[in-house]
Amino acid sequence: MWNDLMDLGISLPDKVLRTIAVYVVLLVLIRLAGKRDLAQLNSMDLVVMLLLSNVVQNAIIGPDNSLLGGAIGAVVLITVNSVLVRWVGRSERLARVMEGTPTVLASDGQWDTDALHREGLRQADVEAAMRRQGGDGVAEIEELTLEPGGAIVARLKAGEQNASVDDIRRLEAKLDELLRRPS
Repeated sequence: MWNDLMDLGISLPDKVLRTIAVYVVLLVLIRLAGKRDLAQLNSMDLVVMLLLSNVVQNAIIGPDNSLLGGAIGAVVLITVNSVLVRWVGRSERLARVMEGTPTVLASDGQWDTDALHREGLRQADVEAAMRRQGGDGVAEIEELTLEPGGAIVARLKAGEQNASVDDIRRLEAKLDELLRRPS
């Protein structure tokens, strides 16, 4: 029994290299698939992600079904990811290469339908994200972007933005001033 738990079945360097290679291949594939997949998973995307983990399992572990082999694979994945995340965090250039740049989906009240199609987004889904951020329609939008992490960010035109606390204080001060003036 002890042997079944600890016998790797393949060499340690083989296991480490397999794990790193699969990590890099998946990272490239996800990057090429586009930003939408990161934040707007639909049921089809979720099924692909779940099946993908099963598909690459044997590429990582090979003929090894041991507890130690699984632990080594997990440690290598977490370590490589942690190092890469820190590396990307320190380099703007590497961040652009690994994560991409924002994509403008609408500008000055007009949709960029080519960008929507290129990113695989439905206009209705983007409109829902826009409404959650205070925009009632694309006519109110100065710029609507799909960020590298998959978030949709709406920047409303100046006249369409909600009043801030400072705006309300300025109005109160003006109102107080007007009420104190002698008639």
